[in-house]
Amino acid sequence: MNDCETKVSIPLIGQDAPSFTAASTQGEVSFPENYQGKWVVLFSHPADFTPVCTTEFMGFQDKYAEFQAINTELVGYSVDGVHSHIEWVRNIKKNFDVDIEFPIVAGQEIAHKYGMLHDVDSTHTVRAVFVINPEGKIAALMYYPLSNGRSIEEILRLVKGLQKTMNDGVATPENWPNNKRLASDVIIPPAESMENAAANEANADYNCYDWYLCTKKDA
Repeated sequence: MNDCETKVSIPLIGQDAPSFTAASTQGEVSFPENYQGKWVVLFSHPADFTPVCTTEFMGFQDKYAEFQAINTELVGYSVDGVHSHIEWVRNIKKNFDVDIEFPIVAGQEIAHKYGMLHDVDSTHTVRAVFVINPEGKIAALMYYPLSNGRSIEEILRLVKGLQKTMNDGVATPENWPNNKRLASDVIIPPAESMENAAANEANADYNCYDWYLCTKKDA
């Protein structure tokens, strides 16, 4: 296989999240079996003991209770071994007095299954984020380069929006729930027929800017 034929296999939105069993800082993790009925944010790091990753781990920990409050668990990952993970967690506690309460899994297999190795000559994973719904499906994914940290607040916002869509059958506008024009309103599905469009415009609970864009107050 030549360079042009070398491809990274990335699971796509709507597909089953690849399963794995791996050692972690909190014992063996079987995914998705251990997380039935929960949302999961699986996020990767290039390596242990790296500065940007350390700030991200503390950032995720700062928001961990908020993730748990919306039925969401965090799972961290880097290709380094579990002993290195344990020492890294202890180092964060020593230097910053932050306890990392969610598991950090280990194993090269995960990097390949989730398409985290974008440079074929490197063992360092990109900063990948996978949001996985309670049915074990990929709901969203993000990829960042090695050099730039993620916004944990944005990941939390995204999970809330995905949950809103799954539970209520609506879409969320840009920067929801703080859209400049729509505030926290949500978007109802676009009309699929003339009759449906007329019904939407006649619905007193909807605010229709045009036939294809109707909103309502967030329940």
